[in-house]
Amino acid sequence: MDATERRRLLDLLPQARPFRFVDELLEIDREHVLCKYTFRKDEFFYPGHFPGEPVTPGVILTEAMAQAMAVHAMYLLSLDLSPAELQQHRAVLTDAQVEFRKPVLPGQTVYARSVAMAWRLKTLRSEVELRDEADRLLASGTLCGLGVSRA
Repeated sequence: MDATERRRLLDLLPQARPFRFVDELLEIDREHVLCKYTFRKDEFFYPGHFPGEPVTPGVILTEAMAQAMAVHAMYLLSLDLSPAELQQHRAVLTDAQVEFRKPVLPGQTVYARSVAMAWRLKTLRSEVELRDEADRLLASGTLCGLGVSRA
C-alpha cells in the first residue's frame, strides 16, 4: 500500500489532535496493522497526571491501541464498500480488556499492533500490543470494534 492510501486510511479516523494517537501507519493487511505514535512532551494530559513525574494514563494507551484497531477495521470495511460508502462509516470501540506492563513516558515512541482474531458482520476482535522502540511489551489485550454507519 502506498503512502497516499495509508494517509487516506488515517484520514478516516474521526479523532484529531490533541486526541489522535496515530502518527503513522507502517503496515496493514487483512491480518494485522502496525501504527506508530510519539507521545509529545506537551500532551494535554501530562501536567495533571502525576505532576512532576508524568506518565501516560492507561486510558490514553488503550485509546492509542483502539485507534490502531480502528484503522484496521476501516481497512477491512474498505475491502467490501465503495469509497463513498466507506466515508459514511466509523469504527467505534465496543469492548476492551487491557493489561499494562510498563509506563509510557513523555517523549516516548510506541508501536501499536492489532492482529485480527475475527472479522464478522463489520465487527473486529483483535489481539493488540503496545511496544516501545526496543520492542519491550508495554501493554496488551483484546479489543473489539464495530463499523457503524453515520447515516
